Amino acid sequence: MKYQVDSKGFYGDFGGAYIPEMLYSNIDNLQNNYLEITALPSFRAEFDQLLRDYVGRPSPLYLAPRLSKQYGAKIYLKREDLNHTGSHKINNTIGQILLAKHIGKTRIIAETGAGQHGVATATVCALMGIECVVYMGAVDIQRQAPNVARMKMLGAKVVPAMSGSKTLKDATNEAIRDWINNPEDTHYIIGSVVGPHPYPDMVARFQSVISQEMKTQLREQTGNENPDYIIACVGGGSNAAGIMYHYLEEQSVKLVLVEAGGKGVDTGHSAATSVLGSMGIIHGSKTLLMQTDDGQIVEPYSLSAGLDYPGIGPLHAHLIKSGRAQVYHATDEQALNAARNLSRIEGIIPALETAHGLAALEQMTFSQDDVVAINLSGRGDKDLATYIEAFGEE
Repeated sequence: MKYQVDSKGFYGDFGGAYIPEMLYSNIDNLQNNYLEITALPSFRAEFDQLLRDYVGRPSPLYLAPRLSKQYGAKIYLKREDLNHTGSHKINNTIGQILLAKHIGKTRIIAETGAGQHGVATATVCALMGIECVVYMGAVDIQRQAPNVARMKMLGAKVVPAMSGSKTLKDATNEAIRDWINNPEDTHYIIGSVVGPHPYPDMVARFQSVISQEMKTQLREQTGNENPDYIIACVGGGSNAAGIMYHYLEEQSVKLVLVEAGGKGVDTGHSAATSVLGSMGIIHGSKTLLMQTDDGQIVEPYSLSAGLDYPGIGPLHAHLIKSGRAQVYHATDEQALNAARNLSRIEGIIPALETAHGLAALEQMTFSQDDVVAINLSGRGDKDLATYIEAFGEE
């Protein structure tokens, strides 16, 4: 089975470009040119140089000894939290800002949930001297205040989304409205492997530096570039796409996606799209979507702002429906406990999104020789207030 996107932007039954007429020109321009532009030697040279000298790549692959002992396997953490801006998001924004320059755009917009993509977008816009507007749900602005402050410090305008649940879905809606109104000068830097083609493929390609590095690092550390398991949290799913990209066709490598279970998959307060969703169209893409029988979006819930999304990337929908990937769900409580555990046995405070991936370890069984790679997609500075509220003075 094929896991890469086809010429029409589909992964199996999922993907495509379902867009308003006002955006046809922009999307058509991207579809026809993104592969050619990103393959240019000058583009690759600048992209690679910025990843190395500005972002700080390659990110380390760390064998976590105490975590490994706890779960009876060899657990490696791909340390995307050590990147400049504190997460994997910068890999994609570096790529897209260079692409935007090549196609002559002078204004950048973005959506953000947890704020990591917003910070990464504001960062590259400051680097390149380009106007930046970031849309963020009003609820997320309150619960991710440190990242809002960082975006403003970097010179971005942060616009609250006041509709719906005032979270990531609504921020994306507002960003798309902006793009429709400003198609000539504006490029929309989508932060995940969602949206109309070519965004899911384009973002996955920029993030694939993660799995590309990991192959080399695993070969050096274990003698084998293929792990037994790869685990990553998934909302839209860019960190999962990045760490799994070069392993999609490697059937011996088990792929594990971990969604936000919220207060419980069956409570009505969850973002477990693979269980609760059905095929639908959201933000320009056909994918799995939490919706009512008449197609109205069901509001998702997660304590994690970055996973609080009613859909999933079309690549991940295909991986799940084809059986290539296995899905677990972590509740708020399980993710909080996983974050505390990693902090206290490895001295690494993970982002709440990342903690959902770590929480899957409690639900899995390994052998001593299993090599398990987990994408440590972000650092937990932004979530300290949530952690302190959850755990108090203990």
